[in-house]
Amino acid sequence: MDLTYIPKDLSNCLNFGNKSCPPTHRSFYVRVIMYSVMTGAMVITIFGNLVIIISISHFRQLHSPTNFLILSMATTDFLLGFVIMPYSMVRSVESCWYFGDGFCKFHASFDMMLSLTSIFHLCSIAIDRFYAVCDPLHYTTTMTTSMIKRLLAFCWSAPALFSFGLVLSEVNVSGMQSYEILVACFKFCALTFNKFWGTILFTTCFFTPGSIMVGIYSKIFIVSKRHARVISNLPENTKGEVKNTLSKKKDRKAAKTLGIVMGVFLACWLPCFLAVLIDPYLDYSTPIIVLDLLVWLGYFNSTCNPLIHGFFYPWFRKALKYIVSGKIFNSHSETAKLFPEAH
Repeated sequence: MDLTYIPKDLSNCLNFGNKSCPPTHRSFYVRVIMYSVMTGAMVITIFGNLVIIISISHFRQLHSPTNFLILSMATTDFLLGFVIMPYSMVRSVESCWYFGDGFCKFHASFDMMLSLTSIFHLCSIAIDRFYAVCDPLHYTTTMTTSMIKRLLAFCWSAPALFSFGLVLSEVNVSGMQSYEILVACFKFCALTFNKFWGTILFTTCFFTPGSIMVGIYSKIFIVSKRHARVISNLPENTKGEVKNTLSKKKDRKAAKTLGIVMGVFLACWLPCFLAVLIDPYLDYSTPIIVLDLLVWLGYFNSTCNPLIHGFFYPWFRKALKYIVSGKIFNSHSETAKLFPEAH
């Protein structure tokens, strides 16, 4: 999601020229380093999430409600790396937007949409894991295919309507005279918010769902520990039956891993959303280099997700070997066993 610093000394365009690029003093070597780091993050984001998309789509053993939600979230991260990050990289390094006003609005809208879509996916995954761990007897009847479809439809449609509606109507910048001057003077493209919409965005789209996720995962960890304690205190001959009733070990591990995903997401995006909330009340005085760093910290969340899957999920590593070796093109490869027990 884009932010911007609005200089206070812009009263007209006479000193800058109409639609010129803002002055920048970055050396060639600094630009090379910035391009290298951002390109590396972009490549990992695109190909890492592409592996998740191909794996869950291809291998039947990975077809589960949770994994379909993960597949959709990986699609979000892939689109962020493929559609958003390349243009944001050029804008961040060159301090200029070369791609026209029309594409600027699409870029800003799609950027915010994907950020919010990730939050909604994480909320949906938290709900799915809550039923899997805390109410396993009703999990299969609650998290049905139709329920997953409804969740996915909401995860994509609500952020799209909100983001494109907000940016295209320009209500998020209403009353911001300095913003209008900046757009008139420079080849400029960034997503910024007035006090009202900055507060609305932070409260409804980040703080509220983030609090819900933290509450759900806290409950999951409490229940998981309780289940483990009950099982450890039972006689050996009854443990098998109880394990089938209580949350399985793989469900608890999945919840823990996805809790880490959520924690990384909050760590990456919280500073950016705090800037959205606070900067309007500071008269947009935060330096642009700080805001750029916060935006790219948020982008790096999409880079981290496939790395987390690769570290915690053995099926991800096995699927990656199938894809890289070309075995995925063999007949019946979709039935390959990526782990001993059906997921």
